[in-house]
Amino acid sequence: SNLKTHKRTHTGVKLYQCSQCDMSFSRKHVLLEHQKTHSGEKPYQCSQCGHSFSTNSNLKSHQITHTGVKSYQCSNCDKAFSHKSGLIKHQITHTGAKSYQCNQCNKA
Repeated sequence: SNLKTHKRTHTGVKLYQCSQCDMSFSRKHVLLEHQKTHSGEKPYQCSQCGHSFSTNSNLKSHQITHTGVKSYQCSNCDKAFSHKSGLIKHQITHTGAKSYQCNQCNKA
């Protein structure tokens, strides 16, 4: 049932294992979308530029780049970004934090 499937998202139970890698999923449709990354299948095509994607969510994320909408505003400067990941990456310029550091010498 839908309720049982939903409850798995809270318990962490992932019944659907990918046969080609170590990933597993709580919902079958997510496994089926994931498997397209292995097959190279990209059935979702952008109507504006023709770029193709393996998942509908990746297509929707891409389509934001065509709208020019930048919903993620930096609180420290005037820069804005269309994706949250862009804002997070940018914020390092204000904090000076390095995202990768050598565990041998601490060089970033």
